[in-house]
Amino acid sequence: QNALLCGLMTASGDALVSIDADLQDDLAIIPEMIARFSDGMEVVYAVRKRRTADTFLKRLTAEAYYSLMAAMGAKIVFNHADYRLLGRRALESLREYPETHVFLRGLVPQLGYRSAVVEYERAARFAGESKYPLKKMLSFAWTGITSFTAYPLRLITGLGAMISTVSL
Repeated sequence: QNALLCGLMTASGDALVSIDADLQDDLAIIPEMIARFSDGMEVVYAVRKRRTADTFLKRLTAEAYYSLMAAMGAKIVFNHADYRLLGRRALESLREYPETHVFLRGLVPQLGYRSAVVEYERAARFAGESKYPLKKMLSFAWTGITSFTAYPLRLITGLGAMISTVSL
């Protein structure tokens, strides 16, 4: 996330498209994303129609995570990863955030700009394996939960109050 943010902050242009380098995302939708930008959308999210290219466990955990985030009140686009178009205004607003633990999937919707969704089918991995092990995925998920919802803090506070009451 930090490397992606660094790239977005240093690249020039009226709009930038970020995409994973694993060759799974459909490049053919970029013209549609640009058309939405031309229609006045400052942020265009590329969202998977289905997660059929994922393993059963990956699909289950990803969908559970997006559902959990929504249940806790975080504004996050379901089934969206880091494939998106950001206009220059959104990029300059993003520059104002002093985040050290960056979670762009939660940060970009908070910018408040007009946005659109373009759906696509994600292909199976072309070659190799994911370089994102379970430990990194859990750390990334925890960053998202703790950065964009107060639910864990409320849960711990309630648990602490309950333990204190029982102790007394």
